[in-house]
Amino acid sequence: MNKFTEIFVIVAAMTFALSYSAAAQVSISTNGDEPDSSAMLEVRSITKGFLPPRMTKEERDDIPTPANGLVIFNTTSKCLNYYADGFWYKLTGEPDVNTVYNPATGKTWMDRNLGALQVAVSSSDANAYGDLYQWGRAMEGHEKRTSDTTSVNATTPSPIPNAGNVWDGLFIVENEYPYDWLTPQNNILWQGVNGINNPCPTGFRLPTDEEWLAEMQSWPTPDSAGAFASPLKLVVAGSRDFIDGSITYVGIQGFYWSSTISGSDSKYLFFDAGNANVGQYFRALGCSVRCIKE
Repeated sequence: MNKFTEIFVIVAAMTFALSYSAAAQVSISTNGDEPDSSAMLEVRSITKGFLPPRMTKEERDDIPTPANGLVIFNTTSKCLNYYADGFWYKLTGEPDVNTVYNPATGKTWMDRNLGALQVAVSSSDANAYGDLYQWGRAMEGHEKRTSDTTSVNATTPSPIPNAGNVWDGLFIVENEYPYDWLTPQNNILWQGVNGINNPCPTGFRLPTDEEWLAEMQSWPTPDSAGAFASPLKLVVAGSRDFIDGSITYVGIQGFYWSSTISGSDSKYLFFDAGNANVGQYFRALGCSVRCIKE
């Protein structure tokens, strides 16, 4: 291609783009028909189809910060996927997540912690740690281990991510009783699949304290080794301190929230190299979340 041809192609492309931008609607067809008045983009053909990007599940999961509504064809599961609020879904609305079944309890769970990159290959597998949630908060960025902190308590549960509040996306540190990130407290934020701020994909929820207890009783040993040996392959992902927001006990202890409340606190599963139990703690603590299927 000579220099004149290159310039002509560039000018033509710019003119084409500007004309479409001015029209605000685009039609791709063989006969030049205008797009329907309700459509920004319309593709018409009786001999060809629309072909979205094709990729494996692993390649899909490597897309950085996918936008809500992003669509791809998953060559691993052989189906179209769309992205919404932190998870990939099939067109049927079923979340396209991997699960694991524990025959001892009869329960099906997600196979990894929320935010984890993979199923754990060891009890201290950093790629399997995932995020650390304050009890009852939505998936809106505060759960990331690198999120900044604020000492401003939330005054609304803010189920809509990034709703413009000063605390959105920030881990809220708390130095006064009842050590909750939210004022006033709200006990129904994580109750069942319809919990206001349920961070799990559609059809999944936080487990109850009784469900955690049943899982723990199915382990070969009541400790971190038993937690990893279980079908869930639970890891010692640590926690996030509610006083200063520091990440603590990574590689040493595991803390997993339940949906169950106890007074002003909430119940959680705890384990380390020496023991395991289901206890209760302040809601401003940052803990792991593992979702159970309804």
